[in-house]
Amino acid sequence: MKDEITRIIDMVQEGKLTSDEGSELISALKDEPETPKTSSKHYLDKMVKIRVKSDSENNNIRVNIPIRLVKFLLKAGHGIASHIPEAKSYVEDLDVDLIMEAIDDEMEGKIVDVKSENGDAVEVYIE
Repeated sequence: MKDEITRIIDMVQEGKLTSDEGSELISALKDEPETPKTSSKHYLDKMVKIRVKSDSENNNIRVNIPIRLVKFLLKAGHGIASHIPEAKSYVEDLDVDLIMEAIDDEMEGKIVDVKSENGDAVEVYIE
């Protein structure tokens, strides 16, 4: 099921599906019976790894954030951001439900891959 959810997220990022359509498909996948998952405690010990690679300025950024903190921030994020004007623009287009579903479904591997025309890239992994 994780592969199917990854494909749905990719299609939303590519604009082939709306966020609502993606969420609906993921919900439908959740309704299907599946084999038992690995321990949720083990999954919550993983990290969200954000990699920003800049070809033009050679500024590479590496950020590792525990899944537990990401879950907390995503749940509280929209409420917190509404009180911090500088943060509001960063979360207004963020599909929190889709990201939370990916974490709740214990996805692993690359979940975001964005490349600009000048060679800069942003990649987000769960490992």
